[in-house]
Amino acid sequence: MSANPEESGNDISGVEIVLDHVSKTYPGQKVPAVADVSLTIPAGEIVVFVGPSGSGKTTTMRMINRLIEPTSGTITIGGRDALSLDANKLRQSIGYAIQQGGLFPHMTVSQNIAVVPKLLKWKRARISERVTELLDLVGLDPEQFGDRFPRQLSGGQQQRVGVARALAADPPVLLMDEPFGAVDPITRGLLQDELMQLQAELRKTIVFVTHDFNEAVKLGDRIAVLGDQSRVLQYDTPEAILANPANETVEGFVGRGAALQQLNLMRVRDVEIEHRPTAHEGDDVAEFSARIDTWGVILDDRDRPVRWTDREHLNGVTSLKGVGLPLGEIVTTASTLQDALEAILAERNAATVVTGARGRYVGVITIETLVDTIRSLREEHEGNPPIADPLAASDDVPEPTTEGPRR
Repeated sequence: MSANPEESGNDISGVEIVLDHVSKTYPGQKVPAVADVSLTIPAGEIVVFVGPSGSGKTTTMRMINRLIEPTSGTITIGGRDALSLDANKLRQSIGYAIQQGGLFPHMTVSQNIAVVPKLLKWKRARISERVTELLDLVGLDPEQFGDRFPRQLSGGQQQRVGVARALAADPPVLLMDEPFGAVDPITRGLLQDELMQLQAELRKTIVFVTHDFNEAVKLGDRIAVLGDQSRVLQYDTPEAILANPANETVEGFVGRGAALQQLNLMRVRDVEIEHRPTAHEGDDVAEFSARIDTWGVILDDRDRPVRWTDREHLNGVTSLKGVGLPLGEIVTTASTLQDALEAILAERNAATVVTGARGRYVGVITIETLVDTIRSLREEHEGNPPIADPLAASDDVPEPTTEGPRR
């Protein structure tokens, strides 16, 4: 994943983190949980710690904000020694998101997000403005969700609120401990996409812990593959690790599907995005119908796609409200081509809708574009194990349906 400044238009807001010979031995234990970890996490990048359960990756991450105190070594954040700072102030300056959001059940969504700004004694008006801004940033309507309690939210919504709370005080560093591990695969993919969209806009320094190598490849600018006691087996870009695993243990993480994972290294924004006619729900029906050749997209008042429609749907109607059929799986410009392929196959259509920042409509990606890209990847990787053709004839791959427009 890459969030380059030309794409986002924003300067890097994160800071560099350096772990220098960091170890942790718990009282009464002879063997350290973390042994002599040294690595540099560049400012404004997502670095993913990936490794098996019990490898110490969460312990290593928690030493950065001193939820766990290191036994030896130094950690610097933006050039400042973390151990020299007040622990509470350090934690208030670092965002922290965990599995299932970690929300306070007795607080509303707005109150949860406002926790750190209140500790920092922000003025009430500033806190209210920040809560509204963050809910919009993570795709939740402030008026609809602000006064709800966590129990009234889905798992994915709770995770969005958890990320918003972690970003509340605009910290330069965000720590994320398997934040998407407790949600279903489809929601997990959407949350991953949203995190990448946020990062393209905010450019924080993010340390992300997971045991899922596919997630690491999708999200990471760099991946630290950790073994026992958090020993760094390989620390490099996803491309470099897929192409040249450092040893057999890393090869085990990469798995046999390394060639196909090249689809996880390319983003929707890297290929051609086509366009379809669009209209808002309050626009003129006849004018919209005249612009449609095969099908079009209806947007809400914030330019987010809500339904697709064709001329047949528009016959005899006087308003675009409620017209057409709901969109199925949607991808973002930050989604991988693997995500796009899965969305198209799940929908049994020839294209899927693409959104950008804040969920706004960007265009569509078609099956033809993916086929051409897969063909090019094959040619580029001649001499390596061939990339499996996910579109090859198979009983498991549905044919595009004839119901509705071919997107």
